[in-house]
Amino acid sequence: MKKERKDISKNRKAQHDYFVEERYECGIVLTGTEVCSLRENSCQLRDCYVTIRNGEAWLDGVHIAPYSHGTIYNASPERRRKLLLHKKEILQLGQRVKEKGYALVPLSMYFDENGRVKVEIGLCKGKKLYDKRAAIAERDAQRDIQREFKARNR
Repeated sequence: MKKERKDISKNRKAQHDYFVEERYECGIVLTGTEVCSLRENSCQLRDCYVTIRNGEAWLDGVHIAPYSHGTIYNASPERRRKLLLHKKEILQLGQRVKEKGYALVPLSMYFDENGRVKVEIGLCKGKKLYDKRAAIAERDAQRDIQREFKARNR
């Protein structure tokens, strides 16, 4: 019996604000109480971002609520967390982020098949306002097509 990926949190706003060009799966350094808190699905990825400093990738701004049954050893909910990537990937991402308009944005956080917490980050390019409007119009058109298709098949 194969276990499946269990989503903890998704960053839906990232899909709206950015074009995702490449996706990377990386590990994250957490404390024990943070993992227990994530099992309770208490994580928020809305306004977080990835920075690269001194050859290391860091996740800033993610909010992991304190564990409900934790003690004084609960970690700070807003602390910076280290991401685990290969050195070659970190160097490559650092060069790409220096280009104009690119950013590293966390897209989702999940438990993999082995029960480890993973973060999916994306190399993204920002959307302009007219791109966002076009995406909304396209989504509405697809929704209308699906409604008509369902109505005809009844």
